[in-house]
Amino acid sequence: MRNGFFKGHGLGNDYLVVDPEELDFELTPKAVRGLCDRHRGVGADGVLALAPSRGADFGLRVYNPDGSEAERSGNGLRIFGRYLFATGRTRRTRFRVATRAGPVAISLHLDRRGEASRATVEMGSASFAPRALPCTLRRTELVDIPLTAARHKLRFTGVSVGNPHCVVFAAGRRKWRREDLLELGPALERHRVFPRRTNVQLARVAGPGALEILVWERGAGETAASGTSACAAACAAVRRGLLKSPVRVRAPGGLLRVAVGPGFEVTLDGPVAEVARGRLVASLIRDLA
Repeated sequence: MRNGFFKGHGLGNDYLVVDPEELDFELTPKAVRGLCDRHRGVGADGVLALAPSRGADFGLRVYNPDGSEAERSGNGLRIFGRYLFATGRTRRTRFRVATRAGPVAISLHLDRRGEASRATVEMGSASFAPRALPCTLRRTELVDIPLTAARHKLRFTGVSVGNPHCVVFAAGRRKWRREDLLELGPALERHRVFPRRTNVQLARVAGPGALEILVWERGAGETAASGTSACAAACAAVRRGLLKSPVRVRAPGGLLRVAVGPGFEVTLDGPVAEVARGRLVASLIRDLA
């Protein structure tokens, strides 16, 4: 279908999927912002674009709703896997996808209706090295590091799972509030120590093998859930000795499961749903172009 789109979500974190070869306009930052606009466009937390690939079965580019490009998205990868299977681009339930942060393996799990309602993604290895985010602080690892943001003295753990994350654990019995996220999220995203900005997670140990997180995504703001955020928070908890793998990570949108290997190899598992398929009309295409 010319100018067609597929829309899906992972725990309320929704993306549009398009094939640029089938669009009558270039997928510029302006076009991405227009598509993601929830009042004047289709509405989404980002755009996933099918891309050429060498060395993998498919290629993927991930765009934030502000038009910037992300290295990787855990929820986006699950949505992309469902898109590939649901639209007949593959009949396989296991394949490799190339991203800006390197290739990943996706395994689709079919329900009794034959739909890929859950997916597992092998995300690669996490890193706590400053250069991996990047972060300008001179440390061997970014584990439990003091930082001041929005006039608050915090301690964060910096994790790269192909894209950058700043994980802040609640002290004592404290529970993070949405108001905390709205204050600290933008301050940490654009903190001077993160020259390329960062995703932010406010995390709390909620029991054996369990985390609760609030998510502020770089270029998107507050989101109901994030696959890479769940991976980063789980890795940070394991690295600090707060939890052992596997970890159940609950965000406002729902639950994801993360396995962390001895070398911090990360596997993400969670649900994925299709929302709609459609075609962009000529008047919107003119506005996007």
